[in-house]
Amino acid sequence: MTPVDRLPAGLARRIALAAQGFAAPRPSTPAGSRQLRAVAQRLAVVQIDSVNVLSRAHYLPFFSRLGPYPRAALDGLTNGRGALFEYWAHEASFLPVRLHPYLRWRMSAAEKEAWGSMTRVARERPEYVAALVERVRTGGPLRAAELGEARPDRPGSMWNWHAGKAALEYLFFTGVLTARGRTAGFERVYNLTERVLPAAVLAQPVPDRADAVRELVRTAARALGVGTEKDLRDYFRLSPADARTAIAELADAGELLAVEVDGWGRPAWLDPQAHRPRWIRARALLSPFDSLIWERPRVERIFGFRYRLEIYTPAPQRVHGYYVLPFLLGDRLVGRVDLKADRQASVLRVQSAFAEDGVAHEEVAAELADELRLMADWMELDDVVVGERGDLACDLSRAVALR
Repeated sequence: MTPVDRLPAGLARRIALAAQGFAAPRPSTPAGSRQLRAVAQRLAVVQIDSVNVLSRAHYLPFFSRLGPYPRAALDGLTNGRGALFEYWAHEASFLPVRLHPYLRWRMSAAEKEAWGSMTRVARERPEYVAALVERVRTGGPLRAAELGEARPDRPGSMWNWHAGKAALEYLFFTGVLTARGRTAGFERVYNLTERVLPAAVLAQPVPDRADAVRELVRTAARALGVGTEKDLRDYFRLSPADARTAIAELADAGELLAVEVDGWGRPAWLDPQAHRPRWIRARALLSPFDSLIWERPRVERIFGFRYRLEIYTPAPQRVHGYYVLPFLLGDRLVGRVDLKADRQASVLRVQSAFAEDGVAHEEVAAELADELRLMADWMELDDVVVGERGDLACDLSRAVALR
């Protein structure tokens, strides 16, 4: 297909930022449920992660876009009250309930879509799986820890689930159970899906797979603004064949425009309704699991910013740190900081701070100091303390001391 448009790289970057919610100024007063819902609808997928060295990952994208907000307001949207539900999308994620029907094909294809330990327990112990459903039906919400089963001894395995956990996860994957919420320790609390999600959502007819995938690609395109085929399919972890068919159908219908983006070196697709801002005046620290940056090749393509999550890298081999957040200023990623919430000392610790090549260190440090102070206040931490590691650390330490 002949491209219908050619986008300068800077415009593509601003389109992507606007689609992700960074074109609008933050509200002047703390955001409430309505604004949190709007961000969730815009992003469509908010990834979940258990790492809590700074904050649980799903809280941070809302702070990045809205500034300080009461975390209890987001908890209210994710604890089975009908606004967001938890499922496997990009990874484990919170999604608007409107998307539930469009993921039922994945639920019904668990034998192919789910991973081994889940399907094995369902295949080998169907009576046990059925008994767990009945236990939840008669006894109410259930945590895997309440089953009292010992985890298998498999050193080095991150998900060494016992049979009960695998069975509950199978039932979660197939949609029989869903998460009513999470405990303080981030453990899923399972309940029957019909007790958690709105009846009106569950009553909707199940779209066939092609229609559902087309809606997921359409949703991804709106959330990304502009992206390659891989960008679009990666958002909901779709298969290449499914995504290509959906993209072609959306393009034929005029819902996607084929474009060339300067410097990308591969075909791209533009949401025709995407906002094309002349400038972006954002300032935000970005979680490693933020949908703006979770696909690292896209980050390099759009921002010229090489970013790797080093949590699983041995400490002596880490380049930038354990839990590193890129710093967005304007429409550029201008630096990165390794952050830790030292809750016992009530300190937000900046364990390293690095600037990108060619940026003005003092200017970046001043803006970053303000953002760190804002984050510390939101997290109810008294102080920001900057360590010595990184080429921005000295300037940032001085800037923080002036706040």
